Amino acid sequence: MIMDTQTKPEYRVIGTRPVRPDGVDKVTGRAVYGADVQLPRMAFGKILRSPFAHSRIRNIDTSKAEALPGVLAVMTSRDMPEASATMDLGEGGEQDMSHASANVMAHGKALYQGHAVAAVAATSPYIAEEALRLIDVGYEMLDPVMDVHAAMKPDAPLLHPALFTETAGEKAAQPSNVASHTILEEGNIEEGFAGAAVVVEREFDTATVHQGYIEPHAATAEWKADGQLTVWCSTQGTFAVRSQCAEILRHPVSQIKVVPTEIGGGFGGKISVYLEPVAAILSRKTGRPVQIVMDRADVLMGTGPTPGGHLIVKMGADRDGNLVAAQATLAYEAGAYPGSPVGAGATCIFAPYRIPNARVDGYDVVVNKPKSNAYRAPGATIAAFAAETVIDEMCEQLGMDPLEFRRKNSAQEGDKRIGGPPYARIGHLECVEAALASEHYRTPLEKEGPGGKRRGRGVASGYWGNWDGTSSCTGRLNPDGTVSLLEGSTDIGGSRASIAMQFAEAFGIDYEQVHPAVVDTDTVGYNDVTGGSRTTFGTGFAAIQLAERMQRDIAAHLAELWEVAPESVTVENGVYSADGQRATLAEAAKLLSSRGRHVAASITAKGQNKSGAFAVHIADVEVDPETGKVDVIRYTDVQDAGKAIHPSYVEGQMSGGVAQGIGWALNEEYVYDDAGALRNPTLLDYRMPTALDVPDIHNIIVEVPNPGHPYGVRGVGEVPIVPPPAAIANAIHDAVGVRLTDLPMSPSRVWKAIYAP
Repeated sequence: MIMDTQTKPEYRVIGTRPVRPDGVDKVTGRAVYGADVQLPRMAFGKILRSPFAHSRIRNIDTSKAEALPGVLAVMTSRDMPEASATMDLGEGGEQDMSHASANVMAHGKALYQGHAVAAVAATSPYIAEEALRLIDVGYEMLDPVMDVHAAMKPDAPLLHPALFTETAGEKAAQPSNVASHTILEEGNIEEGFAGAAVVVEREFDTATVHQGYIEPHAATAEWKADGQLTVWCSTQGTFAVRSQCAEILRHPVSQIKVVPTEIGGGFGGKISVYLEPVAAILSRKTGRPVQIVMDRADVLMGTGPTPGGHLIVKMGADRDGNLVAAQATLAYEAGAYPGSPVGAGATCIFAPYRIPNARVDGYDVVVNKPKSNAYRAPGATIAAFAAETVIDEMCEQLGMDPLEFRRKNSAQEGDKRIGGPPYARIGHLECVEAALASEHYRTPLEKEGPGGKRRGRGVASGYWGNWDGTSSCTGRLNPDGTVSLLEGSTDIGGSRASIAMQFAEAFGIDYEQVHPAVVDTDTVGYNDVTGGSRTTFGTGFAAIQLAERMQRDIAAHLAELWEVAPESVTVENGVYSADGQRATLAEAAKLLSSRGRHVAASITAKGQNKSGAFAVHIADVEVDPETGKVDVIRYTDVQDAGKAIHPSYVEGQMSGGVAQGIGWALNEEYVYDDAGALRNPTLLDYRMPTALDVPDIHNIIVEVPNPGHPYGVRGVGEVPIVPPPAAIANAIHDAVGVRLTDLPMSPSRVWKAIYAP
């Protein structure tokens, strides 16, 4: 369902729902994913991982493994050069490449269970697996720190003795597990709270959660004798993989080509490299291509989940319900190396609201868990869980409807979010109004469910600040009037179609005349990762500019052939004309080809994403007081898409984010024992939601055009995961009268809260 917020221009292609170009290959099994790559003489790699959460590696004896028939090579960190640069990976954050290198293969210390310590290449994966058991590693056990509470204590064991807290560019005198302290401040919070009639302050704890992509990580590398390295992998950014491999391997970037395979989900978790440098080194040592594929335990233990954390939120409002002050302390688990998304969490936590006085303190804290990675609006979901729960309690104390409170305090154009510039045109208020007008919110909820179950309704808002980044496209006009469109943005959620649609719209041709393809790093100009809700916006922006350039080039060629002034050639709806002469694109292509004139162009563009994306969610739940089990029985997701290029894909992104948010809210968590061992490293025990756990999700698309894009596009992929835990928590309170401050809100936690003395 699309809500019109203003009169919009008619489009030829945009807003339609064409078939995706990769659909047939995927449903018929022809699509090539990471593990499907097959090369002549290919060897198979396996990685040995530390069984301990924190230990010093005293020695590694690989002699028995090397003697096993069929083993071609063994590697450890001794085979890796020293890396030192710092690299910006977009949504993946800024990475110290010495840490990235040590995360790929442990250097001196194993910092989490699952940390890679050695690798083997063999003629079969079974021989490689057997060889791992023959590697003898001498470990010196160290005490682990498993959460921010333990890690931030003054006497906590240090993961990195040379890590000093950095605050505003100044480093602390003593080492600690706190990598950085970020401070964002607007106005004067002391004065703000002094003027508040209602103040609510609560503390929250959230667990480590994995992205849950269905396809495990897979990489194949071939390092040829001439130094040319080719990598095939499942990734969200081929250029990010190329840059990371170049630095970790200390190999010229010009000699590395990265070929993207289809990707079975990523959600931010397939930006950092894990297997690619290992496969490359094993390939160099063996003289063969080497493929490494993770199993599910490797994925859960050895790749980057989203961090858990501890949050304190305090908010105040006057008697009329106007927010006057807000304060938050966010301590996020970075995992074994610095780099949690606490900065993003700090800028997102109060973003939907107009608050004159605010302060956020963010702490990036290392713990003995896998290095955290991006997960769909990284850092924002748990921040919103805390803030939106506090807002719901404030509404209860003020006696205000929670959506009316949001309408009263909604950020609008010109307002300033903490840590950011003033907003351009944004659509949070329109989302609130659409939620208020929705059938869901206007339909009374029966509080009694079957069998004594209790029902409740909750709402929450969310924000994600869309990233722009750099994108490149190449177009080639074919003699039959079609256009081959080459792009470098990995297609995760249908971006081949959404980019081709924008190209076709700008060109004035039908979608079916565009043949998009995602290509390798040698074939197209630079592209940032598919992440940060940037791809339809950023690569679409480049595709629009490419279409306009190709139109100009075609017009210039026709002007010469028609013997008219170039400025006299006009184009409308794909038809070129001048002085009584006219040609459709197909006719022009045939004419130009017959005269030896060929049109091809490339564009590298960086759009300016002037505003982010907002969503407002409504959740109805049913709580069984006898067991604490929570079922989500109705859900509405209202979101500002700016302009829905392909509405079906927008709806899919919205529903997908909600489904993941429901899992995050109710079930998903890493469970560690006191020694730091992960107790649920399979999808049997790591409980992601199934179709039985998710209701039909009603999507309402609001369209408030983004002024930074020719068609008003906003990113849609990330903000739908932000509100669900808070909306569900508020619904649980409405049902049974208890407020949950820990995630996940599992049956045992809900039951204990209901029956707490």
